[in-house]
Amino acid sequence: MSAHGAEVARGERFEFGANWQRFLRLLSDERIAQAERSLREMLGLATLDGLRFLDAGSGSGLFSLAARRLGASVHSFDYDPRSVACTQELRRRYFPEDERWTVAEASVLDESYLEALGEFDIVYSWGVLHHTGAMWRALENIWRRVRPGGLLFIALYNDMGAESDRWRRIKRRYCGLPSVLRGPYAIWAMLPYEARDAARAVLRGRPQDYIRSWTAYSGQRGMSRWRDIIDWVGGYPYEVASTDAILDFYGRRGFSPVVVKGNRGLGCNEFVLRRDDSGDPAGAVGPSL
Repeated sequence: MSAHGAEVARGERFEFGANWQRFLRLLSDERIAQAERSLREMLGLATLDGLRFLDAGSGSGLFSLAARRLGASVHSFDYDPRSVACTQELRRRYFPEDERWTVAEASVLDESYLEALGEFDIVYSWGVLHHTGAMWRALENIWRRVRPGGLLFIALYNDMGAESDRWRRIKRRYCGLPSVLRGPYAIWAMLPYEARDAARAVLRGRPQDYIRSWTAYSGQRGMSRWRDIIDWVGGYPYEVASTDAILDFYGRRGFSPVVVKGNRGLGCNEFVLRRDDSGDPAGAVGPSL
């Protein structure tokens, strides 16, 4: 059994790949187009022609596909074998036998693997590094793959103190449940939040706003709300960081912010950071790895 499979069997890791396999059944041209728009808007680039794009933790493969369609040469990897299979399936569907899109099974914690890849114009890792079980080490490893002058695009769960600690316990419990109980448990965990949002919409006299939060959800990065809920409730290991902590960590490593989208709640903070042209900063220090 692989290291990933052993962790899943012990209830120590969520099977993101199994979730993504279900998501692929819902994939549409509209979702792909929205993923492309999301990349263009956050990166501030109309095209990725001539650029090297690293998707660290490719998940469904949707954003690897979007980057490739925008013209980039793409390397995708993931620790979860089923996520790797999803990304390979999208490559097979849309870019069969394409030499400018490679897919591999690997860990962002494997420094030797990453070093062998070289440097990239864009390194992308959305909602991944906080699930490695060693987030700060992953953050350290990934920036070294960004060429001087290149961009790092990451998203990480916001640090909400005691509330984040509570969700860590919920996620750990989810992963220890039999599969038949996980869906009902996810509904139970999210019910207070969904009820609150629905009530707020009704009190504003706009119940349609809550309905649209489900029906129009694919407009946000082209994803599925239910699949994202399962990802959220089950997503373990689980670590968090404030925007200030990340900006400080990368500022001392020669990165400056291009776009920062902070989240006031439990969701992800998004960062697009540019690596200083001078290259590897000397004496960078940060949280213990």
